[in-house]
Amino acid sequence: MKIHKKEEFGKKKQHLALLANAISHPARISILKILAKKGHCSCNEIVEELPLSQSTVSQHLKELKNCGLISVTVRGTSSIYTLNQIVLMEFDHEFRKMMKSILN
Repeated sequence: MKIHKKEEFGKKKQHLALLANAISHPARISILKILAKKGHCSCNEIVEELPLSQSTVSQHLKELKNCGLISVTVRGTSSIYTLNQIVLMEFDHEFRKMMKSILN
């Protein structure tokens, strides 16, 4: 039986790894860029921008939402997605700090 010991690495490292994993797919990077450019979008608006099906885009949105990189607001029958600026800035700060410690 395989035992996972990620808990031993601390919450900050675990969270950084979670966020890095969330942006490890080119579709999710593209979704973040679309949201950065447009400010907010529905799933269908994102689908129009990407060569992916609605169900695939929905799965990627779910991954980004679950780790907190994006937020969702329900408006009528639509879900509107936006970047979570606070989480993105925290990720940027922690990632830069990690890279600096690796490169020094």
